[in-house]
Amino acid sequence: MKILLTGGLGYIGSHTAVELLENGYDVVIVDDLSNSSRDVADKIMQITGKKIKFYCFDVKDKAKLCKVFKKEKIEQVVHFAGFKAVGESVKQPLMYYGNNLGATITLLDVMQQFGVNNLIFSSSATVYGKPEKLPIKETAKLECTNPYGRTKLFAEEILRDFAYANPSFNCVILRYFNPVGAHSSGIIGENPNGVPNNLMPYITKVAFGKLEKLNVFGNDYDTHDGTGVRDYIHVVDLAIAHRLAVEKNKCNEGLKIYNVGTGKGYSVLDMVKAFEKSNGVKIKYEITERRPGDVASCYASNAKAQKELGFKAKLGLKDMCKSCYEFEKQLKQ
Repeated sequence: MKILLTGGLGYIGSHTAVELLENGYDVVIVDDLSNSSRDVADKIMQITGKKIKFYCFDVKDKAKLCKVFKKEKIEQVVHFAGFKAVGESVKQPLMYYGNNLGATITLLDVMQQFGVNNLIFSSSATVYGKPEKLPIKETAKLECTNPYGRTKLFAEEILRDFAYANPSFNCVILRYFNPVGAHSSGIIGENPNGVPNNLMPYITKVAFGKLEKLNVFGNDYDTHDGTGVRDYIHVVDLAIAHRLAVEKNKCNEGLKIYNVGTGKGYSVLDMVKAFEKSNGVKIKYEITERRPGDVASCYASNAKAQKELGFKAKLGLKDMCKSCYEFEKQLKQ
């Protein structure tokens, strides 16, 4: 089966590409390199020993996307492409709505044109906003606290409507919690352009002296140490969830939604301490004001994914911290 990965050279996309290639799938990637690097394509092939097709353009470019579908005979799509920084979305909401929703609509239009009826959509736990109850189930109230989350929620609604209008359309929506870690080879990992927006790459860059200190946004949340609590999942486990979702779509069950997390919550300071212990380093940090749109605690109920996808995270906090460190080490070399 030939699978298109939009945004496939990004952090989660690249690990999913490896997982799919190692399980016998053919992979085609479209990525505009706005938050990724062209050399990741070579690294994916280095890890797997298998070839991929890579096209460099924005998914919103319908004409170019049509050419890829026609040439490559795409059978299924995993849609990662999109902006993803909460703080940036608060400052530039129109950019987020235009890009994230525009890419999704264009992709669905082209899929319909070429009769491709299987999609995996990269959603987020941010669609739950401030959770009323923990752990969060897929049936929880949806109420976002920032524009990034709303782009994911609105995209989900677009997919619901599209699935209703097209009974042959199959879609698995995966609501990620907080992906961290890197591939065991140390060759690919989270390496955003510019200053990182996510916790773990920021910690690793502080560890190697690339950044002076970690800013901890708020220590007055209603949590055990006052810092925000999140469900951190190893990116390799997350990649496995995507492969299982691809296989789920083959069952022709329409639209399905799954949380992808570990079911455990760790605070920012928990993560700092775990990183220090795992790698024998000290991380300088400073408590600063809360970020707009952040919530106190957010962690998943993963019962549905375990029952219906057969998914359960296997890699723990130590694996996450050590793999991040090893990846950053090879970047420095």
